[in-house]
Amino acid sequence: MSGDASVVVGPLTGYHHETYVFPLPGATASGEQVRWKCREPRRGLLWFDRRCFASEEQLLRALQGRVTGVPEVFRAGSADLQRFIEGATLGTLYGADAAVPEPLVDRITELFRQMALIGAGDVRARRRCKPDDRPSDGDTGGFLERLVHFTEHRVYRHNSKRFEKLFGTLGVDGGSFERLRGRLRHLTPRPFCLLHADLHRENFVVDPQGGLWAIDWELAMVGDPLYDLATHLHLMRYPQRQETDVIERWRSAVEAARPGACDGWEADLPKLLGYKRAQSVFTDVIRECLSLETAPEDDGGAYDRAARRLHGVLAAAAKPLGLDEVPAARDISSALVRWHGEHREGAAPGRRARGDR
Repeated sequence: MSGDASVVVGPLTGYHHETYVFPLPGATASGEQVRWKCREPRRGLLWFDRRCFASEEQLLRALQGRVTGVPEVFRAGSADLQRFIEGATLGTLYGADAAVPEPLVDRITELFRQMALIGAGDVRARRRCKPDDRPSDGDTGGFLERLVHFTEHRVYRHNSKRFEKLFGTLGVDGGSFERLRGRLRHLTPRPFCLLHADLHRENFVVDPQGGLWAIDWELAMVGDPLYDLATHLHLMRYPQRQETDVIERWRSAVEAARPGACDGWEADLPKLLGYKRAQSVFTDVIRECLSLETAPEDDGGAYDRAARRLHGVLAAAAKPLGLDEVPAARDISSALVRWHGEHREGAAPGRRARGDR
């Protein structure tokens, strides 16, 4: 496609896809030098999130002209190519726990507003889930139950053969989901809209002109707008003062775009944040184990670092999961060493860092 193999960059380090980037001469009317992404899904991956749309590229086409800062899609023969956004991720410029400059927060708020304008029946892209597996518009409880069900069955139970004993050592088992459900009841109905569902610092790219782009729409869905805010806050790790400001900006923008979208937010936002913290326990335990499988054998501190991270994740999720106590970091480290020793044979490929813009 490029006409010159020397200009092809890749594969990029990304978890979900093997990705190559290259220019496609003549692809834009302006004559601007643009690079495009050609991607192929990696096989045998563990998926930790429920997916809604059958094709990210199809969704991106549907969003053109409706949501700003979304990569273009170009059809080249039988392949769909996404525009590669040149620039730096928000995480590279402003790491976790650092404040994000106000002009960029303004653009994030505008993204939420534009998504709120796109209602449940307004997205013209093929869905993966069958109609009878979609909650009706406004059924926030049904929407969240489907997410909990996915975490329970596709993350925890599907991987229980390898990880159930380790989870048990950490104080988590199948009964954790019933305790979690008990804390997620009685959500206020809210009208549904388009959600990105994965808006963290590495999924925002700041281009050389200062524009902000939202990438990686693979986990986008239609559902409760407050869930998108909860996911964003959970992943972004704003300083506390800025988090409060972001919530207020979100409320003002989203309520104006879709009246009723903020109903019951004060009671429900802590519940949705509780689900995200609980979900992180199941996903992060597995991810840390897979990372340890490929850690250098002479890295004696790898288990302790992983244990400290997991101790923080468990402590944050103690209330929604109903944990009476959280194991000490040294006990988590010992459990990881035992798990690694028992599963050393036939180890799966480790997790790669996501760098796919």
